[in-house]
Parts: sequence; C-alpha cells; structure tokens
Amino acid sequence: MGITERYRTLSDLPAQIPVFPLQGCILLPRSNLPLNVFEPRYLAMVEDAIAGDRLIGIVQPLPAEEESPAAKGFPLRATGCVGRLSAFSETDDGRLLITLTGVCRFDIVGETQTAKPYRICDASYRPYENDLIRGHGQDAVDWPKFVEVLRAYLDARKLTADWDSIQRSPTELLINTLSMISPYGPEEKQALLEAADLKARAEVLIALAEMEIAAPGSGTGTSLH
Repeated sequence: MGITERYRTLSDLPAQIPVFPLQGCILLPRSNLPLNVFEPRYLAMVEDAIAGDRLIGIVQPLPAEEESPAAKGFPLRATGCVGRLSAFSETDDGRLLITLTGVCRFDIVGETQTAKPYRICDASYRPYENDLIRGHGQDAVDWPKFVEVLRAYLDARKLTADWDSIQRSPTELLINTLSMISPYGPEEKQALLEAADLKARAEVLIALAEMEIAAPGSGTGTSLH
C-alpha cells in the first residue's frame, strides 16, 4: 500500500491536526516536502506526530512579513494541506530532517487551545474529497499547452530540464511538484494551493509562467529535474 493510499475516505483523517505555519510554502497531495526542523516547538510537534498518527498540516501564516511567526495567536490562511510524515532523521545538533507526503487539503474551521507549544486546528476536508483519489482530473489538463509554456519559461530563464523524466512523470505529480517548488510569492503559492482541481492548477501555472516570460530579465541558468 502506498503512503497515501491508507486514506481512502474523509473518515480516515482526523478532525484535529497540528499545523506547521510556513510562509511561501505549500504542500499538495502525493507530493513530497522536505523540511529542516529546528525550533523547539516544532521539534515537539514532529516528535508527537511520530508517536501518533504521523499527520501534520502545512499552512501559510498571515501577515506575510514573517516566515514562521513566534506567537500562537497570529492569523493563519484559511486553507492548508495535511501530510503524512513519511521519512525523518536526526542530526548531531538536534535538528530533524523530515519529509511530508501530501494527503489532502483542508479548511481551518476552528482551533483547539492546548498546553502544547504548537497549534492544533479543527480541519474540514469535505471541499477537497477528490484529493484522496490519485490522479483525479489529470486527464482534463491541456498537456501539450502545459509543456509548450514550460519549455518557453525554461528557455526564457536559461534553465535546462530532464525532458525524458518530465514526459514520464504522472501529470498530477508534475503539476503539484512544480507548484510547490515554483519561485513565486505567498499569494501566488496560495492560489496554486486553492485551485479547484489539477486542470485549474495547471492553468494558474501557465498564467504565472506567461507573465514571467513577458517580464524583462533572464534567469540564472540552473536546471530543473
């Protein structure tokens, strides 16, 4: 059974989840997010998750000025994504290197006050039930258009890519991974997260790439694999 296949229905997901607020960072279903955890409150959260159901929610904070605000009372964006802790290792200096594999998006509908140093939110997954279906909606993506714009974007930024790997990648995995690693700001990242389905997310990526292509300046000449 795959990492996310154990979550077949919404009832397999908990009503309350610990949340990790990170600015400019999103998680999407069946894509992997590596994190370097070093703050004591989030080390405690990861340790509790390891001992529990291994689920952690990733959500962007508000306002946008801080990457990971210190207080527990700062506002959070309404939508995030819960992921399963699929890998972890501990460094000699006490950090935890973890990987979260996205399971399902959620809306924050409340918050439970606890003595924990991290926040625990009430989650509603109902609007995103199709997230539990691998590859749902990927056949509706305009793949030729997506590849055309991706090539143009990479060429404009003098970037290289492993096109054989890209062509072999499942559409869902490619779109969600590109959305997560894309070099956009918090608002654009949130738009990618909240896109209704894969077709809409691909269209957001295309629109953002076309705006980048039209903008002056060039890239750094790195690579995309």
